[in-house]
Amino acid sequence: MQIFSPVQPCLFQSLNISVKRDDLIDTYISGNKWRKLKYVLERVKAIKKNHLVTFGGAYSNHLLATAALAARHNLKSSAFVRGEKVENEMLMLCKLFGMDLIFTARDLYKNKNSLFDNYFGKNENCFFIDEGGASNEGVKGCAEIVKELPQHYDHIFCAAGTGTTAAGLLKGINAQGLSTTLNVIPVLKGGEFIEKEIENYENDLSKLQLHTNYHFGGYAKTTPQLIHFIQNFVGETGILIDPVYTAKMFYAIYDLAQQNYFKKDAKILALHTGGLFGILGMKDKFEQFLG
Repeated sequence: MQIFSPVQPCLFQSLNISVKRDDLIDTYISGNKWRKLKYVLERVKAIKKNHLVTFGGAYSNHLLATAALAARHNLKSSAFVRGEKVENEMLMLCKLFGMDLIFTARDLYKNKNSLFDNYFGKNENCFFIDEGGASNEGVKGCAEIVKELPQHYDHIFCAAGTGTTAAGLLKGINAQGLSTTLNVIPVLKGGEFIEKEIENYENDLSKLQLHTNYHFGGYAKTTPQLIHFIQNFVGETGILIDPVYTAKMFYAIYDLAQQNYFKKDAKILALHTGGLFGILGMKDKFEQFLG
């Protein structure tokens, strides 16, 4: 199944950009989650596996996407969930889609290959999917985004957690010989490591630009400033964004524009990578701020 997402204009205050709406691909397997899993699914079917095993935190959009994908294709799914046992809306949805959850101490979680081998190593039907869908298949799927674009853009922006989506975009830009600058917004503190992650998949980094000062405290962290930005952005554009990934990216674009980072009339594209259920993990902070 081939899925394309639209590119839409977006005017926010004085900022006029285009947005690649990958969040519209699917409700549960949205954005870069579909991109990163589509070729994994193809490989799983080719080698006749029937059990997807993956990893993530308690509010992981990747877990939900994997659970939904497995259910739709008559596959089993299991996930190692980082940290103590909890119950929340995201994990409830995962369980509704049939996913078996294995809550795992944080020190043990660090060795994912060992966990997989200990629990599923003797089961030939199981297929290992790394956290966030990081893989060569994931990079391949994300590279296709560039081919779908209707015109040339001077700048493409994306948020980054594992760097897989960014690596795919860069690979697509280089493959087509474009002069586009890929601007990557790491959502974690110390996001400089993303460059090394990208380099695992794509050697030519000449068109890569990291902006590491927009993490707002780190992964799954937020501030009143960011929540205020989300409220204004969503209210003005009608495009829902999440505090973990896409809000940080859009804030970065807006802030860089205020610093005259872009040349006059530069064509700017933002990749909306979906993951909107991430809002649920911060609902208390939103309710406190919004009243």
